[in-house]
Amino acid sequence: MQHVVRTVVYITDMADAKHVARAHSEAFDQIRPASTLIQVAGLTPAAARVEIEATAIIC
Repeated sequence: MQHVVRTVVYITDMADAKHVARAHSEAFDQIRPASTLIQVAGLTPAAARVEIEATAIIC
C-alpha cells in the first residue's frame, strides 16, 4: 500500500460515497494517495457496487 500514489474509485450510487471514503481512509491510514471518485451507470460484474483502480510506483 505504501507504493500507491493514485486511486480511482468507481461507484454506482453516490449514496455510498461516504462509506467508500471511510474505507479508503482506513485502508491507506497515513498514506494519502491522490484520489478520484466517479459515479458510473454500472460495473462488471453487474452486482458490483465499487471498483478501485490503483497506480503504484516501485523504484
